[in-house]
Amino acid sequence: MPTDGMIYAASGRGMDRLARQVLEMLRDQSRQATRAGMLPWAPVFMALGIGGWFSLLDEPGGMFYLTCGLAAVYALIWSRRARQTAFSPTTDANLRIFAMAVFLVALGACLAGLRAHLVAAPILDFRYYGAVEGRVVEIDRSSRDRLRLTLDQVVLGDMPPEHTPRRVRISLLSDERLPVQGQKVMLSAHLGPPSGPAEPRGFDYRRVAWFERLGALGYTRSPVVTTEPAAPGGWLALHRTRLALSAAIQAQIGGQAGAVSAALITGDRSGISETTNQAMRDSNLYHIVSISGLHMSMLTGFIYVCLRCMLVGIAGLCHRPTGRLHKWSAGGAFLGAAGYLWLSGGDVATERSFLMIAVMLLAIILDRRAVSLRTLALAAAVILALTPEALLSPGFQMSFAATFALILVIRPWQSLAPSLPFWLRPVAMLLISSLVAGLATAPIAAAHFGRLTQYGLIANLLVVPVVGTIVMPAAVVSAITAPFGLSALPLWLMGLGTTWMLEVARWIAALGGAVYLVPAPPAAVLPLFAVGACLFCLPALAFGSSPICLSFRKAASLCMVIASGFLWHGHVRPFLLISAQGDAVAMMTGEARVPSKATGGAYVVSQWLEADGDRANQAVAAGRPFWTGPPNLRKGALDFSGGRHAIYHLTGKKSALAVPDLCKENTIIVANTPLEDLARTESPCLMFDSKALRKTGAIAITASGRSETAAELSGSRMWSNARPMQRLR
Repeated sequence: MPTDGMIYAASGRGMDRLARQVLEMLRDQSRQATRAGMLPWAPVFMALGIGGWFSLLDEPGGMFYLTCGLAAVYALIWSRRARQTAFSPTTDANLRIFAMAVFLVALGACLAGLRAHLVAAPILDFRYYGAVEGRVVEIDRSSRDRLRLTLDQVVLGDMPPEHTPRRVRISLLSDERLPVQGQKVMLSAHLGPPSGPAEPRGFDYRRVAWFERLGALGYTRSPVVTTEPAAPGGWLALHRTRLALSAAIQAQIGGQAGAVSAALITGDRSGISETTNQAMRDSNLYHIVSISGLHMSMLTGFIYVCLRCMLVGIAGLCHRPTGRLHKWSAGGAFLGAAGYLWLSGGDVATERSFLMIAVMLLAIILDRRAVSLRTLALAAAVILALTPEALLSPGFQMSFAATFALILVIRPWQSLAPSLPFWLRPVAMLLISSLVAGLATAPIAAAHFGRLTQYGLIANLLVVPVVGTIVMPAAVVSAITAPFGLSALPLWLMGLGTTWMLEVARWIAALGGAVYLVPAPPAAVLPLFAVGACLFCLPALAFGSSPICLSFRKAASLCMVIASGFLWHGHVRPFLLISAQGDAVAMMTGEARVPSKATGGAYVVSQWLEADGDRANQAVAAGRPFWTGPPNLRKGALDFSGGRHAIYHLTGKKSALAVPDLCKENTIIVANTPLEDLARTESPCLMFDSKALRKTGAIAITASGRSETAAELSGSRMWSNARPMQRLR
């Protein structure tokens, strides 16, 4: 018989075996929870690395990328060895999550740097006027309602190929017959480098131009001469087909309704006037004109439903099983979405929407949840890996914020929907989805565009159902019937829908208080708000799943969101602003900002007023009391904390002759011409002439007299082409 010691030893071994099994089970569950909880956070950690790379003032060198690469490799090794070094399953999960977070942050920074170097191209660093030859690759319309040509294979007179920009964009100031994509053209144009920020800490278009490989921008008044016909075949032939289809749609429907319909099908917005664009913006309907996730989801949803109904009907007639027909329908919808991507031109926003839809359709084929945080996170991670610069674009931020918010309300909606009458469910779903998406994107739109649309919810409630039930289905039917010459009826229906959309947009835009302007926020507001929202809404990771950690995380996230609001509300706009060309100066008075002149520097002044949240145009703002004197010699008085100063804004060479008489103590002189020959060696005044401003860029001065320059804050990055900076005295 077994002794007590033998029983004790056996039971001890059994307990050890049971403990090991429980420990292994806990490890497996921990790893599964880690994998499930980590994926939604992957694009967040990548965004931290990408955002950190873009926030650097100086271009990082090889040591930076070596450090990031080593950190990523070490983090991967650490995550693989966490199981051997951890003391418990929880520690194992925490180590893995921390290691993956380090890896993703380092990966994001490396991907951003790699992308910036891959798109590197020469930038024009002087003002050029002369012959320009190139191939037309894009035709669009600017915010000033001017048609623009984007050229590649550029040839500039007397400029070596290694210094010639890869792409240039030229606005046409005269009405003429446009070339087609693929043709080589020649014209005389004024070109210059992409402009820097209108003010320190302002939006820097040079960064956008860098990633679009635009090395010069300009305009022309001369005719565009075709030097070589478009080559047959190639990817530009597809664009020519798309533009021909756009022209046919506009001719069939007519007016702005035809232009909007063509934009919805082909992505060609060159026919839409700026008046129509402005009405769509003021009514919060502009997202419908821009092909995005709304169009992709409506189109693929329509194709999916039609295919599934057709396949189920065929299977019923043939007495076949219908279990896998939803997968075939998802595959057909994917092909339809791919065709729509090609037909619409495949810009960045459309590619992003296609990728999100493709991931969802793939989830249906693989028997996974089509709409989930994992699906959204996977799409965001792929987009950030391919185009890291998309992180800073309002389109990326708004589309993912809206989709993220809609995913969060799916489960509450599924609980609420059964208690509603069946006829009320579509109305309630539309109302809730529009409200949720509008609330999620409103802070982002206000931060980027300085405006809040007061009646956008009403406009979307009136228009989105029409777009989903009439416009997009008619677009699909017209595309199917066009080869047979039967597209007239569906295009007519589509024209009715777009006409309704335009009428609603004009009505909403004309209402009093339709748009509320807000001042531009500091740069830290949106990142702080985004991180706080992610902390509050995303699922907890392993180390943050305890009740205490969850409570702390919720409190910290709310504090971050509230802090971003206070930071925005307490932001003080610059006291004095000076443009980079010296052609515009504006002073912030007790009433509002006052430009020195009613004309000159129109684009920069409009940016200043918009950033102030000021509705006035330049002419109205210049009529406010502050400046005196003739147009070419404006005078004002500033009250800094250090005392009273006089300021003069001189334009033209003749007015510059007055500098010796005006240059005194406590005087600021701004001129759009060089003043070196007129200035004394020891000038008692502070002078900003065109030569000095080319080095510093735009200048902002606070009420305390502290000054900032655009060159200092833009730093020395690849796109800024920074020159030596001159600090203010």
